[in-house]
Amino acid sequence: MPDDQPFDLVGCLARVRSSDQVAARQLVEHLYPLVIRIVRAHLPRRVPEEDLAQEVFLKMFARLEQFQGVVPFPHWVSRIALTTCIDHLRAQKRRPEYRWADLSEGEAKVLDAVTTDEAAAPDDAFAAHELVHRLLDQLKPADRTVLQMLDLEQKTIAEISLLTGWNASLVKVRAFRARRKLQKLFAELKEREGS
Repeated sequence: MPDDQPFDLVGCLARVRSSDQVAARQLVEHLYPLVIRIVRAHLPRRVPEEDLAQEVFLKMFARLEQFQGVVPFPHWVSRIALTTCIDHLRAQKRRPEYRWADLSEGEAKVLDAVTTDEAAAPDDAFAAHELVHRLLDQLKPADRTVLQMLDLEQKTIAEISLLTGWNASLVKVRAFRARRKLQKLFAELKEREGS
């Protein structure tokens, strides 16, 4: 397909519905960046991102007849991707409680810097990222999702409502409660460091 021509999503969907394998491959190639971005943002532990992306595409093709065109097709696929990630996160029933000793040296330095209002070294950015994700992993899947979208991906309340199907009030309430839980987990981790 030439790069200068826009992707004909409607035509591609029609060909996919008539069992055109080339069109199916083109549809996956077109949607892959969107799906992999969502999967990476909400990736459950111990699930390879490619496996999860493949599951999203399998669900998309299995449910293609359900697509009615009420919302744009990429939004419909985003919702499938997000729901698939949340389902995998829910399946992880065990949420480990991290102790100070479980943290890497860099994560421990970042936690120390945050709690003592010192500036962390620039090379500790990766450790800070890992620490945030360790704490986020301990939240319920819906709580984790809303915080990731709001605070890490900088999505608006309206965008989150569109992607999740939750109304704006529910998004705000979930975010508030999730932040409180995250603060509590952070405080507990810091408290365990002292003991």
